Amino acid sequence: MIDESAYIEAMTTLHRGLRRQGPGDPSLSRHILERLPALPAEPRIADLGCGAGDSSILLAEHFRRPVRAVERAEAFLEDLQRFAADAGVTELIDPIAADMGALDWEPGSVDLLWSEGAAYNLTFAGALAAWRPLVAPGGIAVISEATWFEPDPPAEIAAYWNEGYPHMGDEATNRQRAEDAGFTCLGIHRLVSEAWWTSYYQALQARIDTLRTNADAAMLGVIAESETEMDLFRRYSDTYGYAFYVLQV
Repeated sequence: MIDESAYIEAMTTLHRGLRRQGPGDPSLSRHILERLPALPAEPRIADLGCGAGDSSILLAEHFRRPVRAVERAEAFLEDLQRFAADAGVTELIDPIAADMGALDWEPGSVDLLWSEGAAYNLTFAGALAAWRPLVAPGGIAVISEATWFEPDPPAEIAAYWNEGYPHMGDEATNRQRAEDAGFTCLGIHRLVSEAWWTSYYQALQARIDTLRTNADAAMLGVIAESETEMDLFRRYSDTYGYAFYVLQV
């Protein structure tokens, strides 16, 4: 059995330097941003579980406003600062090394809360409960979450996710979770399966190929886990994926 600290170190090493630590699609993000309800003239923006900050940079570029970029792994925040400098938005990014589930910010201090592919760490319901107090009245939260797209997925993929993330719900379930937490769901946008490959898996596979030869036991375990995930997505991407939930207080 791999030691937890060795696993975390291997997982961080595998993803270090990648633009994304999970699937996403800048064109979909821009589509959502362009259709949000009106925000204050100078919106207070936070990107929670930002990883290396691809979405933080997009938000900074779109609004030309400061973005609080929260990530527990300081290695990814270092990558974020390098990528932000390359994009010319260093002065708009406020990197914060913190637990996104235990922020001590003032209630109602965020007008736009953004989070891609990170909520599952708290469970969707847990993330909604932790983040709802942060959002100002009338404010918006855009959160992507692993979601079932079919009511009766094949046994192999159902077993995989029931073990890895038993709290995964379908869109109706997640809409209800949002409403139970005090949000109104304004819309749901599915991330197309192709984006998993173009924005994340292709770069991840290239990194795996460079690390495999000299990998230790922890890294080999993480590589095997990642390749299993990619193989299952290749075969079952019509049954699950990420959906972006656009929510308002």
